[in-house]
Amino acid sequence: MDNIMINVEDLRREYRRNSIFKRKRRVVKAVDGISFKVMKGEIFGLLGQNGAGKTTTIKMLTTLLAPTSGKCEVLGLKTFGEEKKIRPHINFIFGGEMGVYRRLSARDNLRYFSNLYLIPKKEQNEKIDRILKLVDLYDRADDPAETYSKGMIQRLQIARGLINDPDIIFMDEPTVGLDPVGARMLRDIIRELKKAGKTVLLTTHNLSEVEELCDRIVIINKGRVVAQGTPDEIRGSGETLEDAYVELVKGVNS
Repeated sequence: MDNIMINVEDLRREYRRNSIFKRKRRVVKAVDGISFKVMKGEIFGLLGQNGAGKTTTIKMLTTLLAPTSGKCEVLGLKTFGEEKKIRPHINFIFGGEMGVYRRLSARDNLRYFSNLYLIPKKEQNEKIDRILKLVDLYDRADDPAETYSKGMIQRLQIARGLINDPDIIFMDEPTVGLDPVGARMLRDIIRELKKAGKTVLLTTHNLSEVEELCDRIVIINKGRVVAQGTPDEIRGSGETLEDAYVELVKGVNS
């Protein structure tokens, strides 16, 4: 049990929205009773179409949204009620180019976030240099981020996400919009994080990336789990993972 980093049981999140044509408020079940566990040191994939409930799930896991019901625990703590104990030990890396200050250099970005996490001044320089080397930005550390390519911005985001030395790193489409070289470099960094004992939960639509990186995956559709296991278990005999994924989603939607 000590190796369980994320524990989700019958997790639900409902929204109540006003109907355009009726006075009644309708209930939207964004997440409808999902369950899964993520173990220490795993790279775990959360897959699903747009609107499947991935973003809502991640928001609950990262303490940004309260569940309607069910169990949602990170590091053995409740994500709603014990969120202040969880936040120092996790970090969230966005896809795209959000999450960094483009007019600051990489070094100044990391110094700013180090201060937010109350990292002692005497530790900051060594930590920042080490992380910049890991993401291959050390030679451009003092250039403004606005001069960086998309791949460099994304590597800076990963550096930002590592500044508090989190136990769990959440990544939302980490290679979106990157060229093949940049995407390959990011996948290499994710593997290095696993070697360092970090737990990674990522969302992606790139199924070849899933097969290359993920130890286990869960597929959700319309807020429900339709399959979970290793990529090989979900792929089955004689199928590609993409074929199996499409069939699972089509079966639920039909």
